Amino acid sequence: MAGKRDFVSMRDVRDDLVGLLELAGSIKNRTKAGEPYEPLRGRSLAMIFEKSSTRTRVSFEVGMTQLGGHALFLNPNDLQLGRGETIADTARVLSRYVDGIMYRAFKHENVRELARNASVPVINGLDDREHPCQTVSDLFTIQERKTPLDGLKLAYVGDGNNVCNSLLLGSATVGMDMTAACPAGYEPDPELLREARQIAKDRGATIEVAHDPHSAVRGADVIYTDVWVSMGQEREKEEREKIFRPYQVNTKLLDHAKPDAVVMHCLPAHRGLEITDEVMDGPRSIVFDQAENRLHAQKAILARFLAGV
Repeated sequence: MAGKRDFVSMRDVRDDLVGLLELAGSIKNRTKAGEPYEPLRGRSLAMIFEKSSTRTRVSFEVGMTQLGGHALFLNPNDLQLGRGETIADTARVLSRYVDGIMYRAFKHENVRELARNASVPVINGLDDREHPCQTVSDLFTIQERKTPLDGLKLAYVGDGNNVCNSLLLGSATVGMDMTAACPAGYEPDPELLREARQIAKDRGATIEVAHDPHSAVRGADVIYTDVWVSMGQEREKEEREKIFRPYQVNTKLLDHAKPDAVVMHCLPAHRGLEITDEVMDGPRSIVFDQAENRLHAQKAILARFLAGV
């Protein structure tokens, strides 16, 4: 495919993120109105899952069906990948069969390797460095509630993980201020943080990292959290839960944000740890709207990258 585009990082949509959010809105409106929209009729998406998933798998699979296409769920243990076939060879073979590949991987470098060797678009369904599809959905969800995005403040509270990294780049790109409150030693990726700050500077926004969650949420329009123990970190569970305890999103923390601030979580949530039931089920929570919007955002990503819509 000449000039194929991959979505491996938020960097890949830096120039058309606003357009992608508009497309998500348009597709959502069509879906709600019951209007058929099938730009991917007859096309197939291979989905490789090294990590388990609820939202990513269901939203991509249903999204492909609603866009007129077909998705194949592939577990590495069911592929020759599980028996030592290289990522490069897998990419070359799948490219002969399908129109796009979504890869949910343990390592960012493996997603890059797949993209380098595939002749069809590769979409990053999550890796240890970024979660770009999640950020597109998150920004779309915020935009539905509060516009314009530029000038808003997002406070991320918790682990400076893949979700935080992509949010930094995404927030900077749309001109939204963001402060990440993380314990010392758990800050976001320094290279991506530098890049986000540079983008933010061009957009008139600010990107900060803090250690005090109360000061970070001061004046925030959006408070965002994620699990303290990501997949693959189970051995650190006890230690992490102790370190992150002061970073719980609870009603006391919300008191420091704007009165109309909304709360987000990319799910799955460990209730009673990073977020309390009272907040997650409370009137400020838009967590389940955010989860629903994975479907609409994923459809926009598929239409844009597989069909050039």
